[in-house]
Amino acid sequence: MTKNIYFFLLAILISIQGFSQTEEINPPEYIKTVTFKSRTSSQGQLPIIRLGEAFNLEFDVLTTDEPDFYYTIEHYNYDWTQSNLVKMEYMDGFDNYRIVNYENSFNAYQLYSHYDLQIPNEQTRGLKKSGNYIITIYNEDEEVVFTRKFMIYKEQLGVGVSVKRLRDVKYIESKQSIDIVINSGSLNLNNPKENIKTLIIQNNNLNTAITNVKPQYTIGKELIYKYTNETAFWASNEYRFFETKDVRGANVGVQFIDLKDIYESYLYVSGPRDKRPYTYNPDINGNFLITALDTENVNIEADYTNVHFALQYPELTDGSTIYVYGNFNNYALNNQNKLTFDNTEKLYKSTIKLKQGFYNYKYVVVDAKGKLNEGKISGNFWQTENNYKVLVYYRDLGARFDELIGFGEASSVDISN
Repeated sequence: MTKNIYFFLLAILISIQGFSQTEEINPPEYIKTVTFKSRTSSQGQLPIIRLGEAFNLEFDVLTTDEPDFYYTIEHYNYDWTQSNLVKMEYMDGFDNYRIVNYENSFNAYQLYSHYDLQIPNEQTRGLKKSGNYIITIYNEDEEVVFTRKFMIYKEQLGVGVSVKRLRDVKYIESKQSIDIVINSGSLNLNNPKENIKTLIIQNNNLNTAITNVKPQYTIGKELIYKYTNETAFWASNEYRFFETKDVRGANVGVQFIDLKDIYESYLYVSGPRDKRPYTYNPDINGNFLITALDTENVNIEADYTNVHFALQYPELTDGSTIYVYGNFNNYALNNQNKLTFDNTEKLYKSTIKLKQGFYNYKYVVVDAKGKLNEGKISGNFWQTENNYKVLVYYRDLGARFDELIGFGEASSVDISN
């Protein structure tokens, strides 16, 4: 069976099943540093891209055999169910092609190959519709290696976003609320209370986003959202961070370095911050940036280090689990970033192989029922500087898919009552 026939049959099967799955498939351990880059940012962050703008999906493969990888791109509705559009309606050109741009690492202890998929390219000349997308990376055995969500928007209306202290006095010290004003301008919206859908994202983390909040009321061309609890997030705390741009010397957050097969970076032992007073410490809101000293091309010259995390925290005996996460691992909760309790040192510890750079991270707790608690270790403080993004989707009468027609952004550095 040829690859094109295989992917065509797979797409039909997915369409029949509805593909209501919303979880992304995270890569295996030999694939690292999955990063979307656009003209406006080189940080690893959530990809929200303007319609017509070029972008790159890059990743490293920590093997020496230069494997082949292929990609497909599918269009999705607001709720991450597959849309009714056929590929030729949202794509100019074709996918199901091999990623041809890759380079081998240079002068690094950890051998790897750096892959770079640019959209548009000769085969996939562009994406024509706004909305949600999933890009799927396959190996040469036609197995899914990982998937990533991304969003493409076109600015057809104005989205005003402001961050407020929570109006509910019960959580006024620990939560932040998002007010939204959508101005449709010259755009005629049909039944906006039903056909407009919003997505509110804190610090580029889709897993904790607030979905499908309806406008409270309208004033002329404006849709107003001024809820008390419906648009509120736990404020959490500033991200912890470390830097490994110099593998031969300790950097910010790194206590000491050792060289074995590759460099080993041991971070300072951290403790809980939930009972400490809030202290402003600038971060990049969960993102990461690949950087290395004395290199011309960090894509292939930056080395990998084993980063050793250590948390001083009482052993949890109620079935709860502690993870370390950030945008560097797509906020995943799996065995690769789970901490284990060391009975000898009385510390929670984990080791993760990461490329040289500047990283934000957070220790989070998941209870026995699978409920995430971001603030249990870090605390929740209304003063915390968080980034908020608001996406506005619209499906007109008779339309066959959800368009992404508005994008707004704000920081809680400007929080007000």
